[in-house]
Amino acid sequence: MKDVIAATTPSAELKKSLGVFDGVVLAASSTAATTSIGIGLGVLSSIVGRQTPLILLLAFLPMLGIATAYARLNKVEPNCGASYAWVGRSMGPWLGFVAGWVPLAAGVVFLAYTTSVTGSITLQFAHKAGLTGVMGHRLDANSTFQSTMVGLVVLAAVTWTAVTGVKKATRFQTYLLCFEYAVLLLFCGWGIVAGHQDFSLSWFDPFALGSLSTLAQGLVLAVFFYWGWESAFSVTEETRRPEDSARGSFIALFTMLGLFLLGAVAFQRVMSQRELSGSGTEGLSTFAAHLSGEPWATLPLVAIMLSAVASLQAGIIPTARLTLAMSRERTLGPLWSRISAKHGGPTAGTVVITSLSALVAVLTMVIPKLNEAILAAVNAIGILVALYYGLTALACALRFRHLVRAGLREVLGGIVLPAVCGLVLLGLGAYLAYYYATLSTTFALSADNGWFNLLCPTMLLVVGLIVAAVAKWYRRAPYFSPASAKPAGPVEPAEPDALRSRPA
Repeated sequence: MKDVIAATTPSAELKKSLGVFDGVVLAASSTAATTSIGIGLGVLSSIVGRQTPLILLLAFLPMLGIATAYARLNKVEPNCGASYAWVGRSMGPWLGFVAGWVPLAAGVVFLAYTTSVTGSITLQFAHKAGLTGVMGHRLDANSTFQSTMVGLVVLAAVTWTAVTGVKKATRFQTYLLCFEYAVLLLFCGWGIVAGHQDFSLSWFDPFALGSLSTLAQGLVLAVFFYWGWESAFSVTEETRRPEDSARGSFIALFTMLGLFLLGAVAFQRVMSQRELSGSGTEGLSTFAAHLSGEPWATLPLVAIMLSAVASLQAGIIPTARLTLAMSRERTLGPLWSRISAKHGGPTAGTVVITSLSALVAVLTMVIPKLNEAILAAVNAIGILVALYYGLTALACALRFRHLVRAGLREVLGGIVLPAVCGLVLLGLGAYLAYYYATLSTTFALSADNGWFNLLCPTMLLVVGLIVAAVAKWYRRAPYFSPASAKPAGPVEPAEPDALRSRPA
């Protein structure tokens, strides 16, 4: 590959071409509000009933604390490895590797799941256009096989756009976001006004949830809704100023809160509980059909299709940057740290990531119904996301523990808030893992089977520990050596006063 060179130093060849707006676009695309609302609300509703607005609001609170931790850590050590670099420096290389491996594995699963979702939505659009069969075979949007096959074609296309550079990718996603948000705001606003289901304050009543397990599972799924806002930090070494990554993530996070609450209330104003919880991948189409006839009812379907494509592309970018950071310290092989001289990004790593995701997407065909495959993937990713978010927040509290005498604001923002939010997420993940372990007595390939839901994240963690062992004892990765404690990015201010001079 003539246009590829090895990155021998951190950020040596990454092009610093991104600003705040690019970070917002990348974070918003990764979070994929339209897809989360159109598909995820039905999944969440099947767990928590009419309390979806409450759960989405409650999940935002720890997310805000985690975002504060990311922003503070990014100020003192901008690194595209993010949690991998920060947790390793503050809590030790083994936990640091886990904090890097988990989003990497979750990213691959997410891309696989989104590939199938994108294919399903494309098939729904084909039905709308009058194409119901090909060569005598009926097109089924809820078929895992058909959805995956169509989705793989889309994955190949977005891989090409991700390879040609982040700047081009964010420019492409800007147009997608503008269209899908306009459609989402229009129809959700319409649904709130015209919906025939009575609005109720009980939708925000925590005592109506019924059980602790419902609350825990609902919160972990809602955390998955917000997952992706930190994508701006994965390109911090390609951003002109480190603080731009934090601004982009905060803007995206608050935007997602508004959109999720708007969508949750609108859907429940228009659809009954039975309709919403059983809508599956066709939630947004069903919602739009209640409000309008054709051709206007097709607009939300186009919006969610573009959202799925954008999130597929945006999911590739941070995952490839994370493998770059890990490869720089030899915890992964040298392939992942090759930087394209032409495009300024990890081209080889990007292609391999999408290839692995395609393989996982093919393996999910063992679950025949796409709705069940989606729920299984979301359950696995939710536990993993809670784990690495929690570790990152605790790493922030440990990193800035010397500020304990620096004043109330620094103590609350740099130590207490991250620590509390981190412990909450780790506790939720641990409780949900226990709940799944005791839910079933036999194993089955089903999203309703507790052992199956627990097996997926457990296998990913075990594979990660094996890879870490290889890196430590075979590759002799400097990451596992005490001498590697020095950060790859800018040096952390040694004096509390120097850090205090930088606003949180």
